[in-house]
Amino acid sequence: MGLLANLVLVFIAGLVTALATGVGAIPFFLVDDVSDRWNVTLWGLASGIMVAASVFGLIFEGVSNGNGGSVWGVALGMLVGVALVIVSHRVISGTEVNPRQYEEADYKKLVLILGILTVHSFPEGVAIGVSFAELGFEGGIGLLGFTVPLLAIFMTIAISIHNVPEGLAISIPLRAMNVGKWRMVWWAVFSSLPQPIGAVIAFYFVRIARQFLPIGFGFAAGAMIYLVASEFVPEALEIGEGLPSRGYPELVAGVVLGVVLMVPLALIQV
Repeated sequence: MGLLANLVLVFIAGLVTALATGVGAIPFFLVDDVSDRWNVTLWGLASGIMVAASVFGLIFEGVSNGNGGSVWGVALGMLVGVALVIVSHRVISGTEVNPRQYEEADYKKLVLILGILTVHSFPEGVAIGVSFAELGFEGGIGLLGFTVPLLAIFMTIAISIHNVPEGLAISIPLRAMNVGKWRMVWWAVFSSLPQPIGAVIAFYFVRIARQFLPIGFGFAAGAMIYLVASEFVPEALEIGEGLPSRGYPELVAGVVLGVVLMVPLALIQV
């Protein structure tokens, strides 16, 4: 397959994960509200999935060849990933947006919102892109005429599952505004649109500069683990403040479930 076909496949994989964010709005087609207990558990699930995917998928793949340079490359990439997220958050610290603003925003405001959301969802797109680095090489499985790396399938599934709680978090304030159900789905997907773009950019970069692949794996892993520690877990604990034990049991249960769900996929791709 040519480069263009590969880029299209990677874009589609990123688009699938973005569409999965819309699934987070589906519960509101069935019920009027989602309990804090379930909300905390889902954030824990997302946290467990992302940490497991980063460790068992990206980091393991980055150092699996036993090359010392790869180990240091992954470590450097993780530091860069964490640093970039920290710097990006500081740059936009005064311009954070709430999903409540989506419905009232004009075109220019939506462009700004999408730019801010890029800080949050771009690392996941990078993770998808670097996981496709071995696309077309031996060792993958046949899919739609492509030889797709098992790591790519692993990461696409992991990030898709992880995106569901994010879609729910976006939908809750929109629901409070009586926004229509299908519009909630759209805004949830909108929040993850940078992912397919990030996936294509990262894939193209590691294909033309393969010596930087370990750094790419480390970058995606570091950024996602940091996002879990700095955003997902605090968000879950904030929601769980009114629960017995402040939501810690639900958070831990979700994290454990997320890791357990990812371990079989990790063993398969190994």
